[in-house]
Order: sequence, then C-alpha cells, then structure tokens
Amino acid sequence: MLVLTRRIGESVLIGDDVTITVLEVKGDSIRIGIDAPRSTRIQRAEIVAAVGEENVSAAADAGADAQSAIVAALSRRRPSDR
Repeated sequence: MLVLTRRIGESVLIGDDVTITVLEVKGDSIRIGIDAPRSTRIQRAEIVAAVGEENVSAAADAGADAQSAIVAALSRRRPSDR
C-alpha cells in the first residue's frame, strides 16, 4: 500500500485518467473528489462488503428454503407414489 500525505487542494494521479483531490478536512474525516472516466467503476469498500455479505446470506436462505420445499414435497407423497 502506498501511503501519501496531501493537503487541501493537492491531488494524486492514478494512471493517465484518474485524479483524486483532497477537498476538505474536518475532524477525523476528509472529503475527496475523484475525476475519472465514466467507464471507471468507483465504489465505497464498505458498501461492496455489505452487499457481498447480504448476497451470501440470501443464497444460504434460498438454499434452506429449497431444501425445506423438497422435504415437504416428499413427505406429501403417498406410499403408492414411492
């Protein structure tokens, strides 16, 4: 990881087409501006992690629901169906 110190108004260039600029420092938070092509995906890491966790949870719930449905269907079958 590269660690840099920047002041308000100073920027960091990433590649040829992404610029990150420090806009404001307030207490323990900073505001940054990101100038990048529209095709560049920019996401907050904590949101990506939360969505991933939710997807895992939903998949587990769907798997449990499917298993319950199979057990229920099998238990409804008559002995002559088996």
